[in-house]
Amino acid sequence: MAADLSQLVKAYDVRGVVPDQWDETLAELFGAAFVQVVDASAIVIGHDMRPSSPGLSRAFARGAAAQGVDVTEIGLCSTDQLYYASGALNLPGAMFTASHNPAQYNGIKLCRAGAAPVGQDTGLAEIRELAERWTDTGAPAPAGTQGTITQRETLDDYAAHLRGLVDLTSIRPLKVVVDAGNGMGGHTVPTVFAGLPLDLVPMYFELDGTFPNHEANPLDPANLVDLQKRVREESADLGIAFDGDADRCFVVDEHGDPVSPSAITALVAARELARNGGAGVIIHNLITSWSVPEVVKENGGTPVRTRVGHSFIKAEMAKSGAIFGGEHSAHYYFKDFWNADTGMLAALHVLAALGGQDGPLSGLVAAYDRYTGSGEINSTVADQADRLAAIRSAYEGQEGVTLDNLDGLTITTADWWFNVRPSNTEPLLRLNAEAKDEATMTKVRDEVLAIIRA
Repeated sequence: MAADLSQLVKAYDVRGVVPDQWDETLAELFGAAFVQVVDASAIVIGHDMRPSSPGLSRAFARGAAAQGVDVTEIGLCSTDQLYYASGALNLPGAMFTASHNPAQYNGIKLCRAGAAPVGQDTGLAEIRELAERWTDTGAPAPAGTQGTITQRETLDDYAAHLRGLVDLTSIRPLKVVVDAGNGMGGHTVPTVFAGLPLDLVPMYFELDGTFPNHEANPLDPANLVDLQKRVREESADLGIAFDGDADRCFVVDEHGDPVSPSAITALVAARELARNGGAGVIIHNLITSWSVPEVVKENGGTPVRTRVGHSFIKAEMAKSGAIFGGEHSAHYYFKDFWNADTGMLAALHVLAALGGQDGPLSGLVAAYDRYTGSGEINSTVADQADRLAAIRSAYEGQEGVTLDNLDGLTITTADWWFNVRPSNTEPLLRLNAEAKDEATMTKVRDEVLAIIRA
């Protein structure tokens, strides 16, 4: 009987524990399946600093080459550096990383040529089916002519491409603390930031996939504590934290206070609209702050609201021709980066905006951070549908209340909104709430949590 890989192949990527859930043998099958599904004659592969990444990556390359496909290996890289290679070389790509997950995990993020995403509905389900079948029947027969496996360096070209998208020539000197979390930011930041008028204070730049200092997940406030402390000690202008594969960036101001990713989305949106003549579509998901569509409209743009998740953002960007998109999870997507997400480019925009004026970062972002948000609050529930129905029943029909079902349930009034959406993989409901002031947000948050957890 064929294996069941449903716990390994997720909605957007492959991710699981090595070697318990997958190993190099399975990686080789994934390589063969990937090139069949995307109908590739050549692909590009990169990997992060996890101990298992080089072996898994090379096994995937062998599986692809056995099917007659030429493989370009770019070695150690960030996820957005792999997207750069996929875009610049116009090749399907595979990035071996488990992002911010603990050291025992690894995974694969896949894309078609031009960094177009591969998810459940765009090829990942077929890749899983082939790999499941071949674990039972054996690997597919090799092609008559084997593909080649060659190496290529892309870090300098990646850095030059990003630097060409943001004008940093006239910024004032800035002191910036960067926490790479022992992830791939330690590999990319020195090259991307080289030559800029920055006093760089590096933290945890040593590549170490065992994450000896803290998890490389800046979404968890506990993992920002070291950065916040160092920014204050150094009297730095700002701090930047990257996740494990350095495709997301988080920012703290000169006081060490976190800057909302929604505020960064609004700031970058305003800059991208200015760069595009004061017009363009900006994508934001439905849990970003009200500030985002407001700032977009004020700067001449058209905001478009989507579901949460990078596959929805990327699909809507391609459909609408959007110039930029942002998520509250600190993923930032750029038309000029093949609609792919790059935390590094967002970080360069923040540096350019801060360095282009004389005030502190806290003052700069205040214009883009106008409301009070709860952050995402997860609750374990026995029956997701039952609790969503209870929430709907509590608010439906009230005067001035609107409901929509774009992604879970969103309820909106003139003074506040909240969204509750189910996790696809766990028995959780995720709540995000926002209001015009702290007291109102707290009241709404607690009311909804009481229903969820009843």
